[in-house]
Amino acid sequence: MEAVLTHLRDAIERGELAVGEKLPTEAELGKRFEVSRSVVREALRALQALGLTVSRAGKGTYVAAGGPVQNPVFGAYSARDLIEVRRHVEIPVAGYAATRRTQDDVDLLTHLIGKMEQEPDPTAWVALDTLFHISVAQASGNPVFRKIIEEIRDALARQSTFLNQLGDRRRQSDLEHRALVEAIVGGSEGAAVRAMAAHLEHVETTLNTIVRPGTAQHPQMKAKKQHE
Repeated sequence: MEAVLTHLRDAIERGELAVGEKLPTEAELGKRFEVSRSVVREALRALQALGLTVSRAGKGTYVAAGGPVQNPVFGAYSARDLIEVRRHVEIPVAGYAATRRTQDDVDLLTHLIGKMEQEPDPTAWVALDTLFHISVAQASGNPVFRKIIEEIRDALARQSTFLNQLGDRRRQSDLEHRALVEAIVGGSEGAAVRAMAAHLEHVETTLNTIVRPGTAQHPQMKAKKQHE
């Protein structure tokens, strides 16, 4: 998928595929790159999330811009929308989870992170990732928080897929999730808040790196600059 995406993205950004031009069909692209149509479909979804293409029902996929938009869209919500809401919801939620979690919550989160670390299938991992964040919200003891995360679960899944495909985020996400689980299990509100904040900061940094290669700062460097 990455090879197909890279080739099409480069062709668009170099102007070989002009704005308004129709891309070959999924079948044609699959034959050209010797991959399945499902692989091509994932690459086309990533192009659309980047704002490079638009899909027109019954007509095909067309080039929409010569470069990626600054604010990719995942389903009904943009990356900026998701980051803003997640900062205001999931960071305090992590703190509440650390002080209110039940043994059932601890068992579920521990089970989920273990499965994620061992899951070989990317699609299954994304489903577990979404369930993990819903379960953290559930551990907060406030059903409203869970409802909020469930509302954006489709967008979170699309964003997670995007980050794993283009930003190779999966291994790092597992480490960040493990740190969060350890903080919640340990009952440390401060550690849980810091772990979730670091997780979201890395998500945002990876998104910026994908959209604007070479411009995003590592979270520690960004924090240092702000401090100075």
